[in-house]
Amino acid sequence: MGKITVARRVVQVGMLVLFCLPPMLAGWGLAGLFVGGDGEVATPAEGVFFGSLSSSSVAGAPLFDPLGALEVTVASRSLLAASALTGALLVVVVYGLVRGRAFCGWVCPVNLIGEGVDAARRRLGIKVPERTVPRRAKIGVAVAVVLLSALVGFPVFELISPIGAVNKGLVFGGLAGAGTLLAIVIAELLVSRRLWCRALCPLGGTFQVLGRAGQVNVAIDHDACIHCDKCTQACLADPVILAPVLAGEDAIVRAGDCMACGACVDACPTSALHFRLGRPRRHASRKDVNKV
Repeated sequence: MGKITVARRVVQVGMLVLFCLPPMLAGWGLAGLFVGGDGEVATPAEGVFFGSLSSSSVAGAPLFDPLGALEVTVASRSLLAASALTGALLVVVVYGLVRGRAFCGWVCPVNLIGEGVDAARRRLGIKVPERTVPRRAKIGVAVAVVLLSALVGFPVFELISPIGAVNKGLVFGGLAGAGTLLAIVIAELLVSRRLWCRALCPLGGTFQVLGRAGQVNVAIDHDACIHCDKCTQACLADPVILAPVLAGEDAIVRAGDCMACGACVDACPTSALHFRLGRPRRHASRKDVNKV
């Protein structure tokens, strides 16, 4: 396991622990259980930080995931719900500047589970197709989720979100999305590699659009690349996003689908791949490509 992957594991587990701390510090247990005595205790929401990956409060300031904020706004058909969009603004700015799908690679617990399924499938010797659904399909799924939320009057994805099944289930004890999560595990074990994360997750589709402006990018040293394809085998997003840089047509992995997970960087035996800041011109010269 490479250094970046180790760091990513620490962040992924750390995020789960972070959301578990507020109820525990307030005297509650996990899964929404109260384990205190008869004395008066503070509710977890009264702390500095509280919430889930869908909606949180930090020092009183609300934070919302951008897809959830759009769902709530269109479902309520009220300008009052526009506050949800305000709460999503900081999330959009941060992930937009870094790289939208960094959320998927470094924070989302479903991706962590998906990597575990990958490892189990390899150990069991199960072979599945690399791709069965186009990776851009999740953008269409995100649009459909927003439109359906407007039609039925409530945030549809929140009822089936596998992210909520892990995050909210662990903290609050909710079961919403548990069926989706089970279906994802079965599909990724037996049907297609990373099917949900690569092609179907509407939140991933939302962050994919934001990722097109990200400033943290995987760059390549073409002179060091030996075209061993280990990077494409390791890619968690979709190996096709590496094609332009491997063909010498671009300086960076420009696709919004890149999760900045560093799996390709860790896998490269010659250190030809590395992270860099900024987005150079698409037709950069080799001299420009090799600059960090």
